[in-house]
Amino acid sequence: MSYLLRTLKKKEEVDTLIRDTIDKVLVLRFGTSTDSVSLLLDDVLSKSERDVSKFASIALVDVDSEDVQVYVKYFDITFIPSTVFFFNAHHMKMDSGSADHTKWVGAFHCKQDFIDVVEEIYRGAMKGKLIVNCPLPPERIPKFQLLYKDV
Repeated sequence: MSYLLRTLKKKEEVDTLIRDTIDKVLVLRFGTSTDSVSLLLDDVLSKSERDVSKFASIALVDVDSEDVQVYVKYFDITFIPSTVFFFNAHHMKMDSGSADHTKWVGAFHCKQDFIDVVEEIYRGAMKGKLIVNCPLPPERIPKFQLLYKDV
């Protein structure tokens, strides 16, 4: 399904999209087209794209691309897929009960879960917030263990 969504392979493409997406949530999925969970997430994202198009834009970032490694390192993308949100070039964070508020790790259970999260981020951003609370119940939030390097 990823062929329906724009895939970014260059740092400049990511920079431009972050800078030029105004008054909409920018959803960047970091993953690969060969990972099964990334493909599951891509399916949810592509099915949701029309529903969120008034207040969000979605793009895929290929973590295998050498040119985007600066973003992979900056957002500490150790688990794929990971989804990062922006609004007017500001990184939007979400408290979903994990220690990491910078990104969503894993796939969304369904299209409506993704839409609810993006709507919450949009509403928070419109009020000037840089962090919002996850609107999903804990059982629908993927669980993962944070691995700290050099600890």
